[in-house]
Amino acid sequence: MARPLVAAGALFTNPAGQILMVRPTYKDYWDIPGGFVEPGESPRAACAREIGEELNLTIEVGPLMVVDWAPTEDEGDKILYVFDGGTISDEDRKGLVFGDGEIAEARFVDLRDLDALTVPRLSRRLRTTIDAQREHRTVYAEYGDEPPK
Repeated sequence: MARPLVAAGALFTNPAGQILMVRPTYKDYWDIPGGFVEPGESPRAACAREIGEELNLTIEVGPLMVVDWAPTEDEGDKILYVFDGGTISDEDRKGLVFGDGEIAEARFVDLRDLDALTVPRLSRRLRTTIDAQREHRTVYAEYGDEPPK
């Protein structure tokens, strides 16, 4: 029986449609705010907890946009949930506090710049998430992409 790692994150955008990305101190690429789900915790609750720990923000987690089955060679099976974090201004971004020491910085990023900042599977997942948000639907993805119908 599979026992996948489960993680949850939030897609925050600014009014210009850019994505809020964070630079974790323990990774060599940029990511969205979020993290692993703890035993007995729902992905939605984990997302809210991680946002609080990483950015010192208390938010009402929005709708689920993407569920991505994205195993890696290092970690095995993984299921990642991406929720709508809503829109925040650049002024709000400047006020973020990186409470737990896991985040070095945060900035808004254009979609066209994703490939230079992050790993391909996350770049694909974020593009799929933006499409899901635009179309007001939830998407099942594999390795970041929606499978063909």
